[in-house]
Amino acid sequence: MATQQTGQPWFKRRRIEAILRARQPEVIHYHNISLVGGPGVLELGAAIKLYTLHEHWLVCPTHVLFKFKREPCREKECLRCQLSYRRPPQWWRYTDLLSRAVRQVDAFLAPSETVRQRHAAEFPELPLVRLPHFLGTPPAPAPVPGLPARPYFLFVGRLEKLKGLQTIIPLIRQHPAFDLVIAGAGDYAPALRQLAGDCERVHFVGRLTQAQLQTAYAGALAMLLPTIGFEVFPMVFLEACAAGTPVIVTDVGPLPGLVRESGGGLVYQDEAGLVAALTRLQGEAGLRAHLGQAGQAAWRAQWSEEAHLEKYFQLIQQIGERRG
Repeated sequence: MATQQTGQPWFKRRRIEAILRARQPEVIHYHNISLVGGPGVLELGAAIKLYTLHEHWLVCPTHVLFKFKREPCREKECLRCQLSYRRPPQWWRYTDLLSRAVRQVDAFLAPSETVRQRHAAEFPELPLVRLPHFLGTPPAPAPVPGLPARPYFLFVGRLEKLKGLQTIIPLIRQHPAFDLVIAGAGDYAPALRQLAGDCERVHFVGRLTQAQLQTAYAGALAMLLPTIGFEVFPMVFLEACAAGTPVIVTDVGPLPGLVRESGGGLVYQDEAGLVAALTRLQGEAGLRAHLGQAGQAAWRAQWSEEAHLEKYFQLIQQIGERRG
């Protein structure tokens, strides 16, 4: 609570400073720092500093830009929105603490172009660098209890309203040709199960291991990303590409751009577009193979561990040379 309210690493500062003195790091890489130390932690240490924008915390007190838990945030009402999330307002966001703290960072790594643009709009001087996430070599597949015998579409992720499954399940119920497998867990699961009702073509298989996910991806006609909010860079997109599974995504946030970059899927804008995409991928094996191969090639070339680390260490080298 002290860190959330003040933006400073209260009760943690001495320990963090002791670690930095002992380690003498040449590089500090920040990830999710909201409760590790808030913006105040960015001022500690004198190393090269990188910060990966895993979420929208710098520009959104709730981290997710999902206004009032019901719609993408396109016009800010932060105070009311925080209260709808049952979170106390953060007084430090109304000071210059954040603008001072971000000046201590050499590069902010934006996983997607939409994330880069959103942060550039609010922090024009921020040193933003586009560097997508990566995924290592997938593990060997493992059995998954509960997968249907019929071909199915797949959803993988946290079960929360932001992910948009509530827009998919009614459609599946209306179209007897489609089966849906839902892999994941979350607070919104009871509402989604109630929405599915007695429909035997909606299969909840729970949270799966990475090995089990390989089996689920391999058997899927396509993976669905029906997100109704602004994702940063969903790792399940990379998992599907690595497995050679086509993706079907909403026309929101970074998802359409990722499909364009990979050539590994289809984009829909409304329910009719979604039904058309589902029907195409269910009936056209050649299209499924083409999209899956394109996504897999994009993963190897752009989003593999090797491709990421090469760009990552080049960036560190450039910053080091610039700083002398």
